[in-house]
Order: sequence, then C-alpha cells, then structure tokens
Amino acid sequence: MSEAADELAERIRAVLDYRPGLTEKKMFGGYGFMLNGNMVAGAMKGGNLLLRVGPERHDLALERPGASAMHQGGRDMVGFVEVAPDFVDTEETLGPGSPLPKTS
Repeated sequence: MSEAADELAERIRAVLDYRPGLTEKKMFGGYGFMLNGNMVAGAMKGGNLLLRVGPERHDLALERPGASAMHQGGRDMVGFVEVAPDFVDTEETLGPGSPLPKTS
C-alpha cells in the first residue's frame, strides 16, 4: 500500500464509521470499502478516492471538480468515479456532507 492510500483510507474509515455489513478489503493497490459485499468507496494507490455513484448518477458525478470516470481493462466503469487527491484534501471535502455514499 502507498502512504497516500493509507492516509485516505484512515479518513474514509472516520467518515463511514462502523456499520453492520461494512467491510474493508485490500484492492487497487489500496483499500476498498464494501457494504453488504458491494463496493461503496475506495482509497486507491495514488491517493485517488474511488466512489460508487451508480449508473443513474454517473454523468452528474463527473461534473464535480476533480472527478473522472474509473477506467479498468481499457473501458469506463459506469457507476464508479475517481476523485483526484487535491479535491478530497480537506475535512470539508471528505467529511460529513461530503460526496461519500450514505451507508445508513
């Protein structure tokens, strides 16, 4: 794991807190956070935040500053976006009221 992924994962843990069905798994050179087996967020190797936004909100999520489509295997993963580290570097951008999915 990278230092950037470790730091972001700590911040994601603080936002998501413990909820029944919430698990964490090492993946993408970082950490994935799953709710009932479905990914909701991730801390990627380079410090990017990975978010599951769902296909219906994908285009809207891409309009947010620093957001881009997640690419895997040469294609866009519709329903998932990555947010560049510079856009999740404060408590205001990654804290209560942040773009992280609601898990309750």
